[in-house]
Amino acid sequence: MDALTYLVIDGENIDATLGVSVLDHKPLPEERPRWDRVLESSRHVWDQETKGLFFLNASSGYMPMGFVQALMAMHYRPIPLAGPSHVKVVDEGIKRMLEAICEQGNGDVILASHDGDFVPEIQQLLNDGRRVAIMAFPEFLSSQLHELVNDGLEILDMEHDIHAFQVPLPRLQIIELDDFDPTDFLR
Repeated sequence: MDALTYLVIDGENIDATLGVSVLDHKPLPEERPRWDRVLESSRHVWDQETKGLFFLNASSGYMPMGFVQALMAMHYRPIPLAGPSHVKVVDEGIKRMLEAICEQGNGDVILASHDGDFVPEIQQLLNDGRRVAIMAFPEFLSSQLHELVNDGLEILDMEHDIHAFQVPLPRLQIIELDDFDPTDFLR
């Protein structure tokens, strides 16, 4: 089998982090990730075919069909999950997917999430010698995930590494002194 990357998207987590932590408002259409760019950029991370798996919470009985159809047109596989209100269905579904990828014996993983709930599954994938990356806003990433960098976890910035957005986002980030341009702050 040819090399394959599984791009696993925690849609709830990415949307909530973008709206609450980055923008402090519901994202406008031009502020939302361009999921076609995300899939295409993911193919280039390890230069191999990528299968996009987009997890959605459908516990309300509602599926945003326009969005689901758009995902399918971009060659994602939407995975709308439902369950009782006390179950984090998307997290549980992603955990099961990561375990299944581990058990099947092949495939690398890019997980789009900030959530530390996936640390055991990510650690297992890394222990199996898989390439694993987290796609997120690194400044909002769980500290438990940051700790896995020493074990080989890669961190991909959705805005700067993946180029998922059409407009610059208002993010406060650490600036390396060599990259610091004071005139950027005088404008």
